[in-house]
Amino acid sequence: MIHREAQFDIGQVVRHRFHPFRGVIFDIDPTFSNTEEWWLSIPEDKRPRKDQPYYHLLAENETNHYVAYVSEQNLVADESGDPIRHPAVAELFGELRAGVYDALQPRHH
Repeated sequence: MIHREAQFDIGQVVRHRFHPFRGVIFDIDPTFSNTEEWWLSIPEDKRPRKDQPYYHLLAENETNHYVAYVSEQNLVADESGDPIRHPAVAELFGELRAGVYDALQPRHH
């Protein structure tokens, strides 16, 4: 498998290329790292390659907030400048600047 540099960064706001949702990246896997069952649940004609970065998103659509796992080929940068309304954003990120959230420093207890 060929490993390559991720196109997007943690804190960046992105949207899905085909489905109506957007989100902020909170983690990146260099290649597919979910279950085979999850991968096979995607219709074969829409199933992304495994040898690319996969992104964990705090995602939202018109009605819901959730966590999404999306291949790089299915993401594009969100140019709207609008904040993500997911409730966990405030726990992980600071201010939104030019489509990228500032990462918060880990809190020490």
